[in-house]
Amino acid sequence: MDVGIVTVGDELLSGDIENTNATWLCQSLTSRGAVPTRLIVVPDDTEAIAAEVRRLVDTTDAVIVTGGIGPTHDDVTMAGIAAALNRPLEEHEQALHWLETDGSYSADHLTREAATLPAGATAIRNEVGVAPGARVDRVYVFPGVPREMKAMFEQVAEAFSGASRHRRVLHVDEPESHLVDRFADVRDRFDVDVGSYPGGHVEVAIIGRNPAEVEAATEWLRERVDRVSPEDLTDPRDREEDADE
Repeated sequence: MDVGIVTVGDELLSGDIENTNATWLCQSLTSRGAVPTRLIVVPDDTEAIAAEVRRLVDTTDAVIVTGGIGPTHDDVTMAGIAAALNRPLEEHEQALHWLETDGSYSADHLTREAATLPAGATAIRNEVGVAPGARVDRVYVFPGVPREMKAMFEQVAEAFSGASRHRRVLHVDEPESHLVDRFADVRDRFDVDVGSYPGGHVEVAIIGRNPAEVEAATEWLRERVDRVSPEDLTDPRDREEDADE
């Protein structure tokens, strides 16, 4: 299952706020076997949101959009989704009921703004905040506040699935450029992907759908590289080299 992610907010593009939602969503999707194939940041602009969502709907199995929902002037994500899917915006009865029952907006017009969703949307209740999210066909819209986004994702997490991926890690005491041929060999011999992440040493990840294939590829490469000694690994988590994702 391929998933596109759109995170919305001028504050993300300016660097004022770190985009932790993107990292969390990618990790959560990957752990469920879904594959994040695009990660896009857009401003609080209806046309920009609509353009990216429209493109992702045509190229992925599902789209997740976070940020820019609520009653204020820069909360234009729902309008962008509606434009992308050629739907009008309309007041959602269930969302309005939630907001009137246990919402916290002080003005009636703010409540109604937050309850305005694309026509035909299924509202997703905000269990730890106020503004509701929505599912519109294959597009899921969540708040930008991290704890609200996470709680809302968990309500629909079963919609995102795929074959599990298995991951093994080797810590290698060689320059990354010296390993290129061996990486090519292991990919030729085994049905796996190889990722390498240089730093104080090179962290090599062997990733695949078949756990036996991943194990075999890891053992093959383990015998052909100079590994970092355990005492030189300063982060205790590095010593758990063979944990799955």
